[in-house]
Amino acid sequence: MAPISAWADVAGEEEQFDWTPVVNAIIQVESKGNPRAVCGPYVGVLQISPILVKDCNNILKSRGSKKRYTLSDRYNEKKSREMFAIIQSHYNPGHNVEKAIRLWNGGTGYSVAKTQKYYNKVMRNMK
Repeated sequence: MAPISAWADVAGEEEQFDWTPVVNAIIQVESKGNPRAVCGPYVGVLQISPILVKDCNNILKSRGSKKRYTLSDRYNEKKSREMFAIIQSHYNPGHNVEKAIRLWNGGTGYSVAKTQKYYNKVMRNMK
């Protein structure tokens, strides 16, 4: 699998940070690597919601990109990783690993206390 930094090119800008170890750990926590995993509105290896797809598309639009994601793209691991990179490049441009994990679990207004167990699980899965 190519480093996630290569996937960020779809966002219209070169992403220089390699999110691969973080994403791989999140995938283990979220779906154990199952691209067909479903839990309510969350699907795919990264358990992506429809709201996150819309947010990615809005970010891409604001960057002048013609690229857009569909809800079915959530079942595609490569496209899910691209969406992760887009979200991180927008909300976490400093590439803070802890923020990335908490943001993925709790959204943009995450609470440290409410994301602590998730953060610990992901950290245990990091290689």
